[in-house]
Amino acid sequence: MIVKVLGSAAGGGLPQANCNCRNCADVRAGRPGLSPRTQSSLAVSGDGKQWLLLNASPDIRQQINATLELAPPPGSGMRASPIAAVALTNGDVDHVAGLLSLREGLSFTLYASKRVLEALAANSIFNVLSSRHVTRVALPLEERIAVGGGLAIEAYAVPGKVALYLEDASDGFGTREGDSIGLEISDRVTGAAFHYIPGCAAVDASLAARLHGARLVLFDGTLYTDEEMIAQGLSEKTGQRMGHISMSGAQGAKVGSMAAFATLGVERRIYVHINNSNPVLREGSPERAAVERAGWEIAYDGMEIRL
Repeated sequence: MIVKVLGSAAGGGLPQANCNCRNCADVRAGRPGLSPRTQSSLAVSGDGKQWLLLNASPDIRQQINATLELAPPPGSGMRASPIAAVALTNGDVDHVAGLLSLREGLSFTLYASKRVLEALAANSIFNVLSSRHVTRVALPLEERIAVGGGLAIEAYAVPGKVALYLEDASDGFGTREGDSIGLEISDRVTGAAFHYIPGCAAVDASLAARLHGARLVLFDGTLYTDEEMIAQGLSEKTGQRMGHISMSGAQGAKVGSMAAFATLGVERRIYVHINNSNPVLREGSPERAAVERAGWEIAYDGMEIRL
């Protein structure tokens, strides 16, 4: 099974268009130790021919053009694509906006939770994905389904938050179970499997049990500290308010992912969906050193993993 990181950044990418934080300013200036990053998305294949995209970021056209395996195969006709399916982990704009770039008659199957599919159906702009070409399939929770190319998906609920544009005034902003899901992608031939969880608010007992002993987990790396964006003057929201667990933190309600994973025995741990404010993006930073000491890797655009 081949896993390619198409984009490793959170919403806005690095640099973000309207952001002048230290990371964004330095990457624009070409200072060493920082690399530009597009918004979070993966591509997975069991046979190297048919590909499954995990989330469709606003940068998906750029990401496809940068990935030769996702180009139309030679001699395949005037309209062709090896992209056979797209699976969404939530309804966030940085995970669904790229669907609009997959129009023009591209045929694929779209997998998402029932609620996310309902949100897409309620917005007429997504009608550009004609039912003649795009089949929409609701992902059941806790059930493994075949998705073509020798792959299977099992979706499961993870602690999180409803997409910003779907929030209401109720407690929890109207969040329901399944608004954020994790995906276990498995190769039906070899049995190799990994977990993709780009948005998660906490590692609760259920999630910890599911991930225990996993071979590979690509996990939410949005922020290093819960109040990171507030401290930098970038937002009034904490990570928890946005539905994201922080990397650091070891006590009470602010146990971070490094501490939460410390006893899970996960063989390989990789942070994805990393916000432009996060100091781990800087090679040589104390924060980067801390996550690497804890056994984590920082994903980058173009990273390839083979299982």
